[in-house]
Amino acid sequence: MTHTTRAGIKTIVLERRGVVGGAAVTEEFHPGFRNSVCSYVVSLLHPKVIRDLELGAHGLKIVERPSSSYLPLPDGGAMVVPGDVDAAVREIAKFSRCDAERFRVFDDQLQIIADVIRGTLLETPPNIGGGLGDLLTLLTTGNRFRKLKPAMQREFIDLMTMSIGDYLNEWFEFDPLKGNLGYESIVGNMVSPYHPGSAYVLIHHALGEINGKKGAWGHAIGGMGSITQAMARSAESKGAEIRVSSGVREVIVERGAARGVVLEDGSVIRARAVAANVGPKLLYLKLIDQSALDSEFLRQIQGWRCRSGSFRMNLALSEMPRFNGLDQATDPTTALSGGIHIAWSLDYLERAYDDAKRGAWSKEPVVSMNIPSLYDGSLAPQGRHVMSVFCQHFNPQLSGGKTWDDVKPEVADLIIATIGKYAPNIESSILGRQVLTPLDLEREFGLVGGDIFHGALHFDQLYSMRPVGGYAQYRGPIPNLYMCGSGTHPGGGVSGMPGHNAAREIIRDFKRRRLAA
Repeated sequence: MTHTTRAGIKTIVLERRGVVGGAAVTEEFHPGFRNSVCSYVVSLLHPKVIRDLELGAHGLKIVERPSSSYLPLPDGGAMVVPGDVDAAVREIAKFSRCDAERFRVFDDQLQIIADVIRGTLLETPPNIGGGLGDLLTLLTTGNRFRKLKPAMQREFIDLMTMSIGDYLNEWFEFDPLKGNLGYESIVGNMVSPYHPGSAYVLIHHALGEINGKKGAWGHAIGGMGSITQAMARSAESKGAEIRVSSGVREVIVERGAARGVVLEDGSVIRARAVAANVGPKLLYLKLIDQSALDSEFLRQIQGWRCRSGSFRMNLALSEMPRFNGLDQATDPTTALSGGIHIAWSLDYLERAYDDAKRGAWSKEPVVSMNIPSLYDGSLAPQGRHVMSVFCQHFNPQLSGGKTWDDVKPEVADLIIATIGKYAPNIESSILGRQVLTPLDLEREFGLVGGDIFHGALHFDQLYSMRPVGGYAQYRGPIPNLYMCGSGTHPGGGVSGMPGHNAAREIIRDFKRRRLAA
């Protein structure tokens, strides 16, 4: 929105909820306790987006998390994986010297491959069936791949096509290490760890950087809402108009082109162009008269896979959770400053998926926790804490005629009980909780199927195929209508990159007068 405004294009931003930011917002969920409601950690927010929008000048501050992950184990112990590779190697060696030696090579190769993909992040993908410009873009991308050594080219293909389970089994022997890394590939990805192509999501989570450090993860002081609030201030400083509580009911299509929108209250806003930051299914199946769409395009949108199996909670805590494996010599502020994962083997991940795949939920869920109040005192009263809880696998479509409203308290209690196996004081320390089922995520935030990525990050839904082959350049089949959300390249996460790339294409069309009259 800021990019188009800076280009001299009058821009109006419409937000359905009462606060701008979509799923990247910070709200009070219990008296005195605030937290990131949905998205809760930052890495993928691109440095160019931060610079272009001058987010630092508008109040954004991001700090790196000292630790990468903490794995409480069922035997009462724990495995710590620091963010620093040398420190991680030393910790892994306590469990497996073989895996420790291989981890450094594994991490180096992952970063080399991530660098190849990084080169595409701010580019417009080539369209399938496109012209000379698309061919040149494709050749440029292929040349990046060609420059890799043959062994790394094979590794790249493995990561794009293999299951994360098979891939990790080739590298490591220690189950908790494989479970920890495997978790990174099933986040927002309702599949078995042995689903072909699931290894790619591991790369996706390695694409970001924090304050110049590649692959690092961090926390936005004030929660994820501080990112979108800084963006809003940046946009307004350049002249953009932002309207909250202004949900869109329909995109106006006249004479074969988008001409504006109808709001939920019936008011009409006319515009030369419409940019939609919602998922492809919501845009094309709910907000547009389907008679305006080609049958083949409509078929592909109907087949767009968006089902992440995510369940989200925020907890207000009276004290720090006491996790297994923490002794008096361990500083919890450091050890628990990253992700705390109940995901101690690939088999654990597999069983969680097996429970959910036929219209149910995991009886032993995969749980990832984060305690941002350890390094952000603005979120909770002194001495108290907030915890973000992200869980898999929970089928958005329940069997037996049940809805998520029917089972919400029961499943939330199950998750708390699961955490309690590894942190016995958790239940007694809870002062309040916010619970978001897959249905809540869809109703409240427009995440169809509860999908945090606006569409599965599978090989056939990436790059030139995101969201549909032939329409990967932030333009759909309806002139003047653009897509600028995570359902476009480079995919999900709080990155700002789809919006950055879409704004560039919109500006080009305005300058070249390519908009339909």
